[in-house]
Amino acid sequence: MTTPQATVSHPIPSIVTRLNPIVRRLLALGVPMGPNVLLTVRGRKSGKAYTFPVATLDVDGREYLFSPFGEVQWVHNLRASGEAIIRRGRHDRSVRATELAPQDAAPFLEAGLKPVIGMPIFGSIIAGWYGIDRRSTAEDYLESARRHPAFALTEIG
Repeated sequence: MTTPQATVSHPIPSIVTRLNPIVRRLLALGVPMGPNVLLTVRGRKSGKAYTFPVATLDVDGREYLFSPFGEVQWVHNLRASGEAIIRRGRHDRSVRATELAPQDAAPFLEAGLKPVIGMPIFGSIIAGWYGIDRRSTAEDYLESARRHPAFALTEIG
């Protein structure tokens, strides 16, 4: 696990805050929503399980999780516990989360976001959260990876 170098919290857009409860309920019911899954992680202080909708990126058969809004609470909790439960559809699986250094994360961020950028409406919004657009270079992706904590997810057991 690495220590973040220059990550900070970014304001979460109000549309995300308003839609999260709806997305959480739909995902809990097993409604497929593209790369969106439910992440359940134990609180680093309380030990209580917290569940959030997040989007994972699949790159070359591996699964990655980036925080579009920087140092949010689930990042701190996942960093502390190193493990989580991912719910996709109606299936839960335990994963180990290994934090990636920005230079290691940047190529996965680029490979995962390039297909998203071309999606109508939402692609440019999502890419914008990372400060990325169609003209972004490898250096831009590295700079973005410095601001957005990243984890490689591997199934446990």
